[in-house]
Amino acid sequence: MLDLRRHITPIWIALLSIATLTTGCTDTILGVMGRQVEQAMSSDLPSSLPDGLHVLVCGAGGPLPDAKRSSACLLVIAGDTVLLVDVGSGSARNMAFAGIQPGLIERVLLTHFHSDHIDGLGEVATLRWAGGDWEQPLAVHGPEGVAEIVSGFNLAYRRDQIYRTAHHGLEVTPPSSAGLSATAFALPGEGKTSIVFERGDLRITAFAVDHEPVSPAVGYRIEYKDRSIAISGDTAKSSNLIRSAHGVDVLFHEALSRTLVGVMNQAAVNVGNAGMAKITADIVDYHASPVEAAESAQEAEVGALVIYHVVPPLPIAPLERIFEKGVRDAFDGKVEIAVDGTFVSLPAGSDEIEIDEL
Repeated sequence: MLDLRRHITPIWIALLSIATLTTGCTDTILGVMGRQVEQAMSSDLPSSLPDGLHVLVCGAGGPLPDAKRSSACLLVIAGDTVLLVDVGSGSARNMAFAGIQPGLIERVLLTHFHSDHIDGLGEVATLRWAGGDWEQPLAVHGPEGVAEIVSGFNLAYRRDQIYRTAHHGLEVTPPSSAGLSATAFALPGEGKTSIVFERGDLRITAFAVDHEPVSPAVGYRIEYKDRSIAISGDTAKSSNLIRSAHGVDVLFHEALSRTLVGVMNQAAVNVGNAGMAKITADIVDYHASPVEAAESAQEAEVGALVIYHVVPPLPIAPLERIFEKGVRDAFDGKVEIAVDGTFVSLPAGSDEIEIDEL
């Protein structure tokens, strides 16, 4: 089993360690700080992993505040390629906590353009720009409409980029690698897929999912050597997803509990919050339930199911039990209800599926 704990060296842990040394002299405290910060800055989880396909859930939740689950984000390590699928708020900080340097990120794949799947793009692009050694902007792949998203972020961050280059210089923050660049692909038809990216042993394809009235909306199948995953994005139960995900090692599928959202809806009605009552009534029909996600995993004959984009927030264990009721009856493989830091490792040349938490 991979020991992930030794890779978790964020700066905030270093500062917490320092705070406990209340009786130490200043030189001792600063010395500890220096060593801890050095360790944090040199942390490099990808290089320590076995060759294969690995996924860090850097955002396991939806748009509502959740202490354990930030907005949607999956970081994928395929050999020496590091990429993101969706970039919700909190993504960059969760990567840092896990020992992933933003400068390693090569590209982003967007499933659709809801705010909780894109609102971390600016922060990730800025940290990657200042912390990497790239000659080009961060590549963002997505269905038609992605160019508009990228253009908006580039415009919003243009002044910030000018300031940082003026302050830090061309070698650290060169304008040529600032911001984002868009690569759009056509929405694949029912039963079809589109190749999004292919290089060496890595192949990424996109397929349509059902998130109406949100369109386009896609999921992704990512294959590296003999390992594979599928990612649902946001969707109701989808026969196209089941077909496109067939036989993968791990299916990452979103889920919304209609029971728990129903409680929220009734509470909104009771207190006269018409806006929240309308929203909580609307959202239940364009997301899959946890049991439907499990049924999809069973029908697709996948090795394991990781449920992410968990809606609503689950702050206490009894709510988690209600959320996952019936899931393990519908799917006979391994099931994980993700939190920020859930880590899935699929070493090449084996059939192992390791699921841990950072």
